[in-house]
Amino acid sequence: CHARLMFVGEGPGADEDATGRPFVGEAGQLLDKMIAAMQFRREEVYIANVVKCRPPGNRVPADDEAAECLGYLRKQIELVRPEVIVLLGATALRFLLQKDGIRRSRGVWHEYRGIPVMPTYHPAYLLRQATAKREVWNDLKMVMARLGKMPA
Repeated sequence: CHARLMFVGEGPGADEDATGRPFVGEAGQLLDKMIAAMQFRREEVYIANVVKCRPPGNRVPADDEAAECLGYLRKQIELVRPEVIVLLGATALRFLLQKDGIRRSRGVWHEYRGIPVMPTYHPAYLLRQATAKREVWNDLKMVMARLGKMPA
């Protein structure tokens, strides 16, 4: 399945484990709003996670856990062939691009195997830190421009 835009998050939470779908809880509802604001429908974008199963206590995945799943994520990217990837949060940044520091990296274009990558904050972070929403919207507007969409 080809999608022009791909989002990569950290891993499933309890709601996601229960339904088997990525981003269905509160953070997922916020991501849906972000996708809609970007003039896409959720069905038009591809959403993946670094790890495919929830670490105990919903903690950040350990290096070896992420390494186990990274091949799968790379294959998803290869099959989806997105024009742009948006990394949601520090974990996605760390494991896909081997970079630390989401604050430094967000809002700046990176590249993964020739695909433009925009790291930004995770929707779960925005639920705790609403003031960061403007920065994320600026990041997403750059993605929209790259995909030929104008913000409303």
